Amino acid sequence: MYAIKDMPRPVPQEDLNLLAGVETATVGHWRLFGFMDRRIQPLLPKRRVVESAVTVAIAGPDSTLLHHAAGMLRPGDIVVVDRLGDDRYACWGGGATVAVKAAGAVAGVIDGPCTDLREIEELDFPVWSRGLSSITTRLYDLGGGINISISCGGAVVMPGDAILADENGVLVVPREKALAMQEAERNDVNILKRQKLGEISGASAKVMARLAAMEL
Repeated sequence: MYAIKDMPRPVPQEDLNLLAGVETATVGHWRLFGFMDRRIQPLLPKRRVVESAVTVAIAGPDSTLLHHAAGMLRPGDIVVVDRLGDDRYACWGGGATVAVKAAGAVAGVIDGPCTDLREIEELDFPVWSRGLSSITTRLYDLGGGINISISCGGAVVMPGDAILADENGVLVVPREKALAMQEAERNDVNILKRQKLGEISGASAKVMARLAAMEL
């Protein structure tokens, strides 16, 4: 059975531009949710992408729907793939990379392994995944979904959510929260420039209190 929904509205470019000025590790200092499992790592070093998600859900040894989704992609899309718990079969390799790059997509994020690392490197296409596998999927026509709510690396991803992926990991930001988060981040940076970190966080007060207690 297939569930294929309309392509989502991309996150407004001005919001993406604000998000592009932040690292996932910076957000991780004050936000706990929305991060994918840390084992989803970049295959290519020093890559950074910020764009809107197109979601795909496919199971086990089948990648039929991923091939179909490649023909629906638009410039700027990030393909986020829920493997529905499978960690054995590589659904993404050189062929998928050629197809999604030709469509204008800017990255892939896969909750499972990939293959054809050399081809991905030669195509210079950013991919985040759970490592590599030599065992690949086939076109078994088992069903799945496109542009539905998915789970990738333990994070909920809705079609059209903002995705920030860099060398530290992958962050999912619901489209309605993207702008508000960037405003908060910008305020935090301005405060850090004016005050000492220990004073802002309260760490210095804890240290001084402990030292005072030791003197008693």
